[in-house]
Amino acid sequence: MDIVDRDLEKAERSASPERFPSQSFATQLHNGDEKAIEHNSNATTAAAAASSLDRVRTSVSSYSSSGSSSVSSVNSRFRSIAVSRVTTQRDLERHPTEISRIHTARTQHVGTVGASSASRTKTRESTKPLPSFGAGKGYPPPLPAQEEYVVEFDGPDDPLHPQNWPMRKKLLTAAMLGYTTFVAAFTSSIFSAATLTVAKTFGVGQEVGTLGVSFYVLGFATGPILWAPLSELKGRRLPIVVGMLGFTLFQAAVATAKDLQTVLICRFFGGLFGACPLAVVAAVFSDMFDNRTRGLAITVFSMMVFTGPLFAPFIGGFMIQSPLGWRWTEYLPTIMGGVAWLLDVVFLEETYPPVVLVGKASELRRRTLNWGIHAKQEEIEVDFRELISKNFSRPLRILVSEPIVLLLSIYMAFIYGLLYLFLTAYPIVFQRIHGFGPGVGGLPLLGMVVGMLCAGIYIVLTQPSYNRKLAANNGVPIPEWRLPPVIIGGASFAGGLFWFGWSGYKSDIHWIIPTLSGLLTGFGLLAIFLQALNYIVDAYLMFAASAIAANTFLRSLAGSVFPLFATYMFDALGVQWAGTLLGCVGLLLVPIPIIFYKYGAKIREKSKFAPTMPKIGGSGGETSSGEEVMETV
Repeated sequence: MDIVDRDLEKAERSASPERFPSQSFATQLHNGDEKAIEHNSNATTAAAAASSLDRVRTSVSSYSSSGSSSVSSVNSRFRSIAVSRVTTQRDLERHPTEISRIHTARTQHVGTVGASSASRTKTRESTKPLPSFGAGKGYPPPLPAQEEYVVEFDGPDDPLHPQNWPMRKKLLTAAMLGYTTFVAAFTSSIFSAATLTVAKTFGVGQEVGTLGVSFYVLGFATGPILWAPLSELKGRRLPIVVGMLGFTLFQAAVATAKDLQTVLICRFFGGLFGACPLAVVAAVFSDMFDNRTRGLAITVFSMMVFTGPLFAPFIGGFMIQSPLGWRWTEYLPTIMGGVAWLLDVVFLEETYPPVVLVGKASELRRRTLNWGIHAKQEEIEVDFRELISKNFSRPLRILVSEPIVLLLSIYMAFIYGLLYLFLTAYPIVFQRIHGFGPGVGGLPLLGMVVGMLCAGIYIVLTQPSYNRKLAANNGVPIPEWRLPPVIIGGASFAGGLFWFGWSGYKSDIHWIIPTLSGLLTGFGLLAIFLQALNYIVDAYLMFAASAIAANTFLRSLAGSVFPLFATYMFDALGVQWAGTLLGCVGLLLVPIPIIFYKYGAKIREKSKFAPTMPKIGGSGGETSSGEEVMETV
């Protein structure tokens, strides 16, 4: 790890010490040394209280020259602050979640494109002499400690924090952003129904027409590099609003394009802007929902990402057959994107806690006329070196040096590529072999949608069991708990590929048989993707954003390439042997989650980026299911 990575790890460990206990702390906790822990907590509390009272006494003495009324007022304030301090401290002791929230908000920007003032002095040292202050003035005296003016949330139940919003507000926001995500995913594949028509219209081959799909998904690969760090710098709302506006404009440009170059270029930029909700909405759900409900919210989000491309082909097919023509495959996303943008502009509120505090600080400055009040996020200054390190070089380093990220990214790239390969394979089976039209020929994809719904229900039903394990382990997640659904989904996905190949290669077999294969492939696709993604997040914690960025780039690249060779592969091998080849590759990838389930803990111990729990007693390792870790914690 370089110096930036080490700074991030240090900041995150200090931000959430309960998630990364030191060796001594873990040993004390294991041995039941509650007195030592209590003593340390009391000492910290007393020191903090004493520091606060000393600061108030200093302010009392400074005000004494302004009259007895001022002193009386400040003394009253002194008593109220002293009482408030004790109450707040006890409140925080009862709510460790609030401590984690405060520290995370105050150090969040360490992992983004920004640099704090401390980091700024290291990266931007100047050898030039200090300039004069100007206008004949001398340099003013130093200001009070900057930390005194940093705003925080007011306890664990502060209504400003998005996790404390009313459930109705959370659900409405989730529904609005779910629709926004669905529109972006839907648009990625609706063009697939028009590739032949577009190719004939502009006088090019079918493969060139397919580039309209590939370029859009390629935009998905590059978009998160922009939108993810922007969402951590300026909040979630601004990228989503800007992204959906750009998405809508570029879809309108495709619909009115006069040449193929405009179609392809605007499809790419439409994908780049459309990647914003895919990169940011999951983070919004993490902002709003706590550990108990976040898994369910992310499941719904993932279903929007994967079902969107499967609903679009048959809708586009019916448009191609109607007098509307291929341009309405882009006018429809333009209308849907415009509606999503309007909803986001009017109803979407900021959910990123550090930026919520920026708004709170702005209001306090305006109402108190105290220009020093600010949020920690406002100390950020964009630093080019950190921008490159955190958003380009680190994801690549993690991808090539971490076997967990590399192998799971390859697995997820394969299944994500097949999602878009099916946009070519299904028309071959149901239109070319069974003789369906473009509209009806897209309906069998709904079999995969049903399979994804089954996977979503399965993951929801396993959530209570996961929560019980989490509670038994003092809220510390063991990443390998996420992997059993991935193993089951891998076997299901490979089985569905064999089923599809050997039931769809001739018209004598009823069309419902290959359609039903989508139950297995859809189930496996969502189960693998969702839980593998959760496993990467749990395993890498403070470096999860970089790990996910590497994963997103690789799988989106596969999604853009797979449709280009699909026709050649199915024509050369036939449907049955092409399905067999893909099924065999799927079977070869099934052992990946099995290996990580058994040896993942030992692999993470050797990682430079994955934080691991300290061992107790110096012997023994973690088991696959984390029993020893649970005992030590």
